[in-house]
Parts: sequence; C-alpha cells; structure tokens
Amino acid sequence: MRPLRALFDWSALAANYALARRLARGARAFAVIKADAYGHGYLKAAQALRDADGFALLEIERAVELRDRGFRQPILLLEGFFSPEELAMAGAYRLSVVVHSLEQLRMLAAARRSHPLEVFLKLNTGMNRLGLGPGELTAARELLKAARGIDSVVLMTHFATADEGAEGVTAQLERFEAMAAGLRLPRSLANSAALLRYPQTHGDWVRPGIMLYGSSPFADQSAEALGLRPVMTLESQVIAVQTLQAGDRVGYGGTFTAPHSMRIGIVACGYADGYPRHAGTGTPVLVNGVRTRTVGRVSMDMLSVDLTPLPEAGVGARVILWGEALSVDEVARAAGTIGYELLCRLTSRVPRVDR
Repeated sequence: MRPLRALFDWSALAANYALARRLARGARAFAVIKADAYGHGYLKAAQALRDADGFALLEIERAVELRDRGFRQPILLLEGFFSPEELAMAGAYRLSVVVHSLEQLRMLAAARRSHPLEVFLKLNTGMNRLGLGPGELTAARELLKAARGIDSVVLMTHFATADEGAEGVTAQLERFEAMAAGLRLPRSLANSAALLRYPQTHGDWVRPGIMLYGSSPFADQSAEALGLRPVMTLESQVIAVQTLQAGDRVGYGGTFTAPHSMRIGIVACGYADGYPRHAGTGTPVLVNGVRTRTVGRVSMDMLSVDLTPLPEAGVGARVILWGEALSVDEVARAAGTIGYELLCRLTSRVPRVDR
C-alpha cells in the first residue's frame, strides 16, 4: 500500500467553529460545508459540528441526507432551488433557501406549498455574481407578497474583497444599506474574512467557510496567527533516494539542475492525488519535521524533495505535504493558487484516516 494518506483532526474543526461563534458576538453561525466540506467530507464535518447553529451547502440531495440522519438545525441552500420540484422538496424537508433572481421569486409566487419556507433574499452589492440589483427590488417585493407560506425573510449579500485591506467591505456595505433601507429584516453578510476583520458585518447570521478548515482567507495573516488549527494533514514517505552530481537534472523536462552533489528523496504523492502540478522547485515541504523544498516538476504519482538539510533521511522518512506544522496556504502561495483549491482537489484515491 502506498504510504500517502490524509489525516483529519475533527477536534480542530470543532475548535475553529467555536472560534467563529465567539467572534460572531451573538450572531448565529452557519457552518459552510459546501464542496464536500472543502474536500474534507461533508458528513464527517457535519458530525463533528453536530451542535452547530446551522449548515450551509449547495446540493439539495446532501441537505436531505443530513435531515434523514437526524440533523434538525437550519440548513441553507446557498444557490437556492432550480425547479418547482426542488422548491417543493426544500419545503418538505424544512430547508432554508437563498433566492437570488426574479425567476426564483416567480417560482415561489406560483407554488402551492403546504410547508413554511425561510428565504434568504440575496442582494447584489458589487460582486456581480448572484443577487438582485437595485432595479429589481420593487418587483422582488411584489413577488414576495404574492408568495404564500413564507415563514421569514433574511437579507443577504456576499463580499468580494473582505480579504483585501484597502477596499475591504466599505463600498459593498454602503450599497447594501441603501438597498435595505426601510426593510427591518434579519441579515446575513459575513463570510470568513468579514467575520474575522469587520464586526459591523456580523448581523444575525454569519457564514464561516474556509476558516473552519484551518486556512486563512488573508494573504497577509497566517491561520496560526488567527488562532486556527488545520483539520487536514496530507502526509507521505520517502520511497527512494537518488544521489545527484553537479549538472544532473530531475524529473520530466529536467527543470531542476543540481548545482552540486546532493541527495533527493522521491515522495509518494503527485498531481493524481491532488498535489498541484504547477508547484515548482522551492515549494515548502517537511521531511522528518525539518523544512526543505521540492525540486523539479511534480509528476502524476511522485515528487522530489531536497534532502540536503537532512543527511540522515532515507527511505521511510515522514513527509508532510501540508497541514500539521506546514500551512496549506503557504504551499498554495508557492504554487500560485489558494488553499481552498488544494483542499478541494484532494482525490478519491488518497486514503482518509480520522485521528
């Protein structure tokens, strides 16, 4: 059996959620478990957060499975529903729905429902992805009045630059306030970045996502500095050692040339496991707890690491690709991407082990 495996510390997930809830200062907190809980497994994540105020995800089938498994707290469908049949299912399973278009509101108004429904009305305040614009609000209000069985309405938006210091949330928050003027309704605004930095956005419901998994939403502040713990650790072993002479090249394309005599370790992990192929020479890695770097091009099943700082390391040496003592965010930056992507791209062939 290959030595590569992903370890999951579910106590870290619970601790990160507890931090989010403390920061929310009285607002309730949806645990965002979309994208299969950012690659961690949505059922395992939900079980680790069984006492969460609520859950938020995309797929109605997964929301229904949570209900069938006994989860009774609010469950929010972040993209809402796409057909009258899904709308009826959402009502039957007491799911809350994001409504972000007039088309959805027309479905609501036309539906004959026997179950009350909680609606999160999404406003487009500048991200220009989903949400109703200022010119659609009058029609939206009329359609909401025509809809029957609406239990409650929560106003919602999503911040595009809450993770960026210069602009932050100011412009979008101002647009939200202008659009919400005169509407005395609960609010759900804050994602992870806004929850961590902008208390004025907390409202009634916050929606922490990436922070729950121990990754920072900020380029200038580490997860550790924020008090977050990694949930996933991707670990493997050195499965072979090569001794290079000056001028020897490594891997496909020979993109790394040894400047002097050196040893490299071949590690059982590649892009077919979810490690980024575009992670070039210099991407950080831990071998037996010592920080070193990758060298050469990542291949499908293997990558190479510099053993210069570890003259005693050989076959069987433990390798941490990310997680424990090596943030996924740092690896992602070296690969020109973000921690979200690496976590979500872990493939099914990697064995998963609960700690």
